[in-house]
Amino acid sequence: MTMQKAEQACVGSPGVGIPKGAALWSPKAFCAPFLAVLCLLLFAGPALAVDATELAGRIQKKYAAISAFSAEFSQSIRNAASGDTEKRSGSFLFRKPMLVRWETVKPEKELLIVGKDAVWDYFEEDKEAFRYPVQEIVNSKTMLRFLTGKANLTEDFIVAPGKPEEAGPGQAVLQLAPREPEPGLVLAKVWVDLATDMIARVFIQDFYANTNDLTLSGVVANPKLADSLFAFTPPQGAKVHDNTPVKGRDLKQ
Repeated sequence: MTMQKAEQACVGSPGVGIPKGAALWSPKAFCAPFLAVLCLLLFAGPALAVDATELAGRIQKKYAAISAFSAEFSQSIRNAASGDTEKRSGSFLFRKPMLVRWETVKPEKELLIVGKDAVWDYFEEDKEAFRYPVQEIVNSKTMLRFLTGKANLTEDFIVAPGKPEEAGPGQAVLQLAPREPEPGLVLAKVWVDLATDMIARVFIQDFYANTNDLTLSGVVANPKLADSLFAFTPPQGAKVHDNTPVKGRDLKQ
């Protein structure tokens, strides 16, 4: 297992974004960088042809209206301490209320399943599977909540227009500062496809200046997705790390 995988085993998949080093977080130390980000948002100049708050509301309505979507993704995860950047790519499937199949194929195969009863993160090369409680994942302000529309942009964030030069053709950019900040998220930006009001790209920065930048392509709204896509059983011989409460476990290892 690589050093990065060892970190993921403790804090979850990079896509999930369970705060790393949460035990070291200090509210006093956190205050200064968050206020700096907040000031940048409050005094940002106009950058969109549409009102930022109005666009955020349109995004919420869009995700409330759809029942599922599928997409391909490319992702860049940067560790601020080491300066290392990992490039990832694969596919992403979502079906309401909160079923996810996030499959990474490069640089190595990883499968993240958010099912009805548990979250599974499986590394094929090492034959290791990590199990987490569903609520531990869906309640955090992370990449997964943005992609599934669970992050309430109008209520959970202070919204400001982004820089127009950062937007691609037919896109607009929103800068977001969480109203209730946490170590895993101090700043976010979302790129919105103005033709569909769906998110095309998400950028997240945490308290430690680590960044997670994910772009979606080939987005299809309301595809038919079978239940079997969101189920997972550890393969024979796989090592299972169960991080769910003891009384909630039903695995036979």
